[in-house]
Amino acid sequence: MNPIKAQSTGSPKKFNVFAHVKYEHLVAGVSGGVVSTLILHPLDLIKIRFAVNDGRTATVPQYRGLSSAFTTIFRQEGFRGLYKGVTPNVWGSGSSWGLYFMFYNTIKTFIQGGNTTMPLGPTMNMLAAAESGILTLLLTNPIWVVKTRLCLQCDAASSAEYRGMIHALGQIYKEEGIRGLYRGFVPGMLGVSHGAIQFMTYEELKNAYNEYRKLPIDTKLATTEYLAFAAVSKLIAAAATYPYQVVRARLQDHHHRYNGTWDCIKQTWRFEGYRGFYKGLKASLTRVVPACMVTFLVYENVSHFLLARRKRIETKEDASDV
Repeated sequence: MNPIKAQSTGSPKKFNVFAHVKYEHLVAGVSGGVVSTLILHPLDLIKIRFAVNDGRTATVPQYRGLSSAFTTIFRQEGFRGLYKGVTPNVWGSGSSWGLYFMFYNTIKTFIQGGNTTMPLGPTMNMLAAAESGILTLLLTNPIWVVKTRLCLQCDAASSAEYRGMIHALGQIYKEEGIRGLYRGFVPGMLGVSHGAIQFMTYEELKNAYNEYRKLPIDTKLATTEYLAFAAVSKLIAAAATYPYQVVRARLQDHHHRYNGTWDCIKQTWRFEGYRGFYKGLKASLTRVVPACMVTFLVYENVSHFLLARRKRIETKEDASDV
């Protein structure tokens, strides 16, 4: 069909966001999430235990600091204790990063009309990231509930409560229903702003750097540049949105019950003040900044490799058709 003739017919442009879906972003995101999780899971476990420690729940262990928590867990629970909850964390982190990157790049490319060299600007980047975060959270929240519960099994008595990821999913659904699997969903929705701020900052830093070098914005960067931009974007996002993570972890904790998100916020403020909303921040930053750097570095390299491979295959197919 003659493309010029097709355009002249004035047929309406179809809304087809799925035309921009590329599995390469999913695979690269999963790869980054899994690698960073396997390396840094112990810090995530410690962060969760700090976050839910309200000073009033006897079943939650007390730690004096990051190094104290690490040595205490290792001494009392062994090496396996440092990796409690690692299975749902690998599933959750891998699937979350994979879905997030896929949704984000699909939405972004759709907005760009397929032209990946066109900058979107901060507002549209943040919008694409927020939409991606909502879709990802809807699919992965139950996994994060299970991860939190498994990370908080701190002693021999509680360790029999959940025998693993599948058992925990079944038990939570049996005892608490769908609502149990979606505990922390409301603050999780607020946490979409975290990903939106992070991705917007990361994309704008990359774009500005490539524009400064007078190169297309999708030009591949050096390892140190990816690491630096990932670290800066994560620090900015974490500083702005950390309190929601504390509220979310406490709502998902089965040792203490709150009557919803607002009740959790009120009790935390009443008994602990503003410091309560930043418990575990040091452990969190110690984990999430290097985790983000590893995740983005793996993602960028894997995605560029896979997309270049796709392009080579498509070029060969076009040449053979000719």
